[in-house]
Amino acid sequence: MKRHVFTLDLQEDEALIKEYVDWHKNVWPEIILSIKDAGITGMEIYRYGNRLFLIMEVDESFSFERKAAMDAANPKVQEWEELMWKYQIPLPGAHPGEKWMLMEKIFTLNQ
Repeated sequence: MKRHVFTLDLQEDEALIKEYVDWHKNVWPEIILSIKDAGITGMEIYRYGNRLFLIMEVDESFSFERKAAMDAANPKVQEWEELMWKYQIPLPGAHPGEKWMLMEKIFTLNQ
């Protein structure tokens, strides 16, 4: 099992942050299905202020290219992503349209 970790910032607005958190209490079933169908076996999002961290565990079928193609072909995923842009802001260094930034692992306790 492989793990990827990402980060993203939210708008610095408590009302918008609350809305974002509320959306994630009841993620649309089509979004959950698209995540699982891509080979993602586990996903958690953590928040500190307006900073988010996403931990994603994947199986051997997962690839970023395959996930991107699946998302691009799924109107419900596109609708969800458009809705989430209301709350999210790109990090410095992000390319246009890029949201979640892949983090580099720099330490492991048990190797």
